[in-house]
Amino acid sequence: MGAEERFGFIGGGNMGEAVIKGLLQSGRTRPRNVFVFDPASGRLEHLCREYKINAVKSNEALVQETNIIILAVKPQIMDEVLSRIGSILGHGRLVVSIAAGVSLKHIQEAIAAPAPVIRVMPNTPALVLAGAAALARGEHAGDENMALAKGIFESVGLAVEVEEKYMDVVTGLSGSGPAYIFILLEALTDGAVRLGLPRDKARLLAGQTILGAAKLALETGTPPGQLKDMVTSPGGTTAAGLHVLERGGFRGLVMDAVAAAAHRSAELGGK
Repeated sequence: MGAEERFGFIGGGNMGEAVIKGLLQSGRTRPRNVFVFDPASGRLEHLCREYKINAVKSNEALVQETNIIILAVKPQIMDEVLSRIGSILGHGRLVVSIAAGVSLKHIQEAIAAPAPVIRVMPNTPALVLAGAAALARGEHAGDENMALAKGIFESVGLAVEVEEKYMDVVTGLSGSGPAYIFILLEALTDGAVRLGLPRDKARLLAGQTILGAAKLALETGTPPGQLKDMVTSPGGTTAAGLHVLERGGFRGLVMDAVAAAAHRSAELGGK
């Protein structure tokens, strides 16, 4: 890989934009070193206007200009994209895919020359630089390649390495997880509104409660069960609320939701 990192984004949708934003806001790179191609001219114009980065006219031109390729495309069009650029993707370039369900083997087989490939499952909070991403390395990706890829996604949140066999589980957890939290946020808000609290204030308090609870768990490293016990006084209000959740099977439902999403991810990946 060349001395200067030149990032090429194939696909400029929401997730691609989130990573571009993170790279630039973190100072990881400069706009002159970021290139993007998207068939939607409106997206290209928006990204170049907003971030002062470089637009190119084709996927092939983008690969030629860069040495770190981020495949930020939908899984359905991955084969079409790889058929166009697979013959030129090697030659020391790092390939990073954020296409859900597309395996490392599938990508590697489409590349003519051996190339380091990293598969990533990010999530939508990356849009506000608070994402959670899991990364798995291909057979030709070394520690330096993984460190570089982790650095990219640490610019938009948390990044951890996992074995590829766990990617479907990650999809069910952090990939689909924001939707579960949004339902919880909506339910907490509606519960307070039902009892008379104005919706704007209920939404703020519920959102900050979820944010604060997650921050407390992450920053202290205290097991969630212990943190729950800290809030739950004998015979108190929280104990009464928890009883209702447990009686309704809340914990089991969440666990089943993670499993269902993971199984669906495996089905979509042809497993």
